[in-house]
Amino acid sequence: MLTKEQIAQRIAREVKDGQYINLGIGIPTLVANYIPENLSVVLQSENGLLGIGPFPSEDEVDADLINAGKQTISVLPGSALFHSADSFAMIRGGHVHLTILGAMEVSENGDIANWKIPGKMVKGMGGAMDLVASADNIIVAMQHCSKDGQSKLLPDCTLPITGIRCVRKIVSDLAVLEVAPRGGFVLKERAPGVSVEEIKAKTAGKLIIEGEIPEMTFD
Repeated sequence: MLTKEQIAQRIAREVKDGQYINLGIGIPTLVANYIPENLSVVLQSENGLLGIGPFPSEDEVDADLINAGKQTISVLPGSALFHSADSFAMIRGGHVHLTILGAMEVSENGDIANWKIPGKMVKGMGGAMDLVASADNIIVAMQHCSKDGQSKLLPDCTLPITGIRCVRKIVSDLAVLEVAPRGGFVLKERAPGVSVEEIKAKTAGKLIIEGEIPEMTFD
């Protein structure tokens, strides 16, 4: 299975030059560490930041610089800090090209549930609902199964929905999958050492397998 860092590294391969990208809380924030140096992209955080760099080393930490998940960050030359209202105007205006989010569940139609588990204390949905309603492309970084072994890739989400029919691609600790236009998870790649049969067994939603499924490689 992939580590969280490997999930982030694989997602970084989806980044294209010139994109404005929002990184959600959790695994998505790690993507900042793996964006290829030859690409010019701008990372955005909904609390009012443009131009986020990799996570700082211990001696570079500035407690005044945090992302939406309250993690300390670095900023790149030319970065901008501004009011969160301006940040949401950017999101709602469709100026974010790619959003990378964590999820608790994804349905085979591309619905995402990532903000609330009934009966548990949560801080709120943050900017997730604005992001899923406005982004051109949404990639989900997640664990394929829950701690008790239940699939998180489902026919329908059982948790409160964040957005409907919005997820394009999923990178889990087991596989890379795309959401088909008519529903279903199209298996594109599998984690090193993980078989197609294991992915089948751990995917509750409709799984579409076409031809040989390549194994992911890492440098």
